[in-house]
Amino acid sequence: VQLQALGGGLVQAGGFWRLSCAAYGSSLNINAMGWYRQAPGKQRDLVASIFPAGSTNYADSVKGRSTISRDNAKNTVSLQMDNLKPEDTGVFYCHASMWGVNYWGKGTQVTVSS
Repeated sequence: VQLQALGGGLVQAGGFWRLSCAAYGSSLNINAMGWYRQAPGKQRDLVASIFPAGSTNYADSVKGRSTISRDNAKNTVSLQMDNLKPEDTGVFYCHASMWGVNYWGKGTQVTVSS
């Protein structure tokens, strides 16, 4: 499984951005899809995830200002974050799990300037 992400960059605080990720491979049967963030000097933590039936999980820090969605037929996942804060800065990684195996995309840098 290969994960290709689009989006990221430099955004001003209070603004918004949208990240998208597509999974490619044969016989895809993806369970969870989502995004993780790694801030400088910190571990990689969950931002949001979504399961095939639509149930979602969000980190407390982004609840109420983030929306994750997916298209099961296209094997894509998108994350929109509003009211961005400088502490949202980090490298965002697309994640997918299938048959108990975790797959990661290349990280994309998101920087929120104050």
